[in-house]
Amino acid sequence: MEGSYKVRNLLNSRKAPPKDSLKDMRGSDDMIKWLRLLDHSVEDLDGLNIIHVAGTKGKGSTCAFAESFLKVHGKVTGHPRKTGLYTSPHIKTIRERIRINFEPISEELFTKRFFEVWDRLPKYPTDALDVPRYLQFLALLSFHVFIEEKVDVAIYETHMGGEYDATNVVKRPIVTGVTTIGMDHVRLLGPSIEDIAWHKAGIFKPGSLAFSALQEPAVAAVLQRRAAEKEVALKFVDIDSRLPTNARALKPGVQRTNCSLALALVGAFLREMAPKEYSSLTSHDIFHGIDQFLWPGRFHSISHENYQWCIDGAHNELSMQQAAQWFAEIASEAQRYLIASNLQYQVNNSSNSSPLARILIFAHFSDRDRTALLKCVARSLQDSGIRAQHVIFSTYDERQDGVVRIGMAQRHILGTEHRLILTSDKNLQNRFSLEVQERYAEIWRTIDPDAEISLERTIEGALNLARRIGDRGNGMQTLVTGSLHLVSGALSLLEPNTSDSSHRVSV
Repeated sequence: MEGSYKVRNLLNSRKAPPKDSLKDMRGSDDMIKWLRLLDHSVEDLDGLNIIHVAGTKGKGSTCAFAESFLKVHGKVTGHPRKTGLYTSPHIKTIRERIRINFEPISEELFTKRFFEVWDRLPKYPTDALDVPRYLQFLALLSFHVFIEEKVDVAIYETHMGGEYDATNVVKRPIVTGVTTIGMDHVRLLGPSIEDIAWHKAGIFKPGSLAFSALQEPAVAAVLQRRAAEKEVALKFVDIDSRLPTNARALKPGVQRTNCSLALALVGAFLREMAPKEYSSLTSHDIFHGIDQFLWPGRFHSISHENYQWCIDGAHNELSMQQAAQWFAEIASEAQRYLIASNLQYQVNNSSNSSPLARILIFAHFSDRDRTALLKCVARSLQDSGIRAQHVIFSTYDERQDGVVRIGMAQRHILGTEHRLILTSDKNLQNRFSLEVQERYAEIWRTIDPDAEISLERTIEGALNLARRIGDRGNGMQTLVTGSLHLVSGALSLLEPNTSDSSHRVSV
């Protein structure tokens, strides 16, 4: 475990303060030079047979669907035998970002490959060569892992943009895809949605096929223009008619869009790379690929007796709208089921059936427009016919006893001195603000004066309060949203045994 502590500490030492513009923090500038120091070339990356995906919403889900289809197809045909998947951010452990056959690489493999990369790269910047920042380093590490582990296909999600993204060092992907584009990371990619689309289309490469989800006209025009400039054939993908109608993984309508794009990407990949007899997905591949699909923290539902948790890491307005619509569908369905299942009990006890409590747990502390996000989730719930009678504003701190996950702490190793401190991750330095929580409460009171509003200091406190509210009646349905940091903590508390997040330390 000591090696993993050192890895986390070294990685966090590469987190740089945000710059004023994306041009000042271009992720791809020195990637080729760093790759050469690792004895890798751009041609080696071509050998990974890359599927490259950019977009605003649904990148991770699209990549996970694509991996699921390829894995199912490979089990039957042997093409491919080994898949690689690189995504960000992670929910519980950083190893989730680099997966082989969908499993996060082991702690031992992560540590081994990390130091193979770390020891060969510069420790200090010079006029001739910079040092890789956090995401650049992780991209380099993923390339190194996938090359050394000899994957047959590597599916890459861009970090944020596309044109200047560290993953865009890839020159000859097999196929590229763009998910739904909306207004996010406006300070770096904007100010307009056309500017954002320009960046996303930067992954298009001459000689590679390109697909996009259906876009609004202004975005589609930019993508088409960029594709023409790069002499790329771009195809817009509508909902695939082969999708099953009742698959739970496709319950959120947006997942049908993401899954359809994934099918187009995988279909193009197989036609290009697989033997002719295995160059298309079968109905079996599609059904089982969807059935085994899993993407934690996105449209993630957990049911326990009369408690239902709907968890989604939405943190921009487009994602908030989709999360609220999904919650409305799940809540209505669960309400009908629970009323039916309790009907005989209610009759036998001569008591009146009361509806399930609807609860929102929300936290967001980034430099985005927090007020706009909160108003968006309120408006989207109302538009979906859902009222949250109880609203709980939480923080990013997980446990009431102050104990944190190993993955949320860092061990500084200085010779023989070991000291455990709270994470130095810049994204988690702003974990709590009573002022922000109180402002959220004021805003919500103007939206719904009759809502019961609570402020909780920890995620655990918020979850416990939701349970107590549910215990007053027949149960509850709770939407947990606003930040991937909130979702990470909630999942670690609600599903403590699904990863190594159960290892904890006191600080």
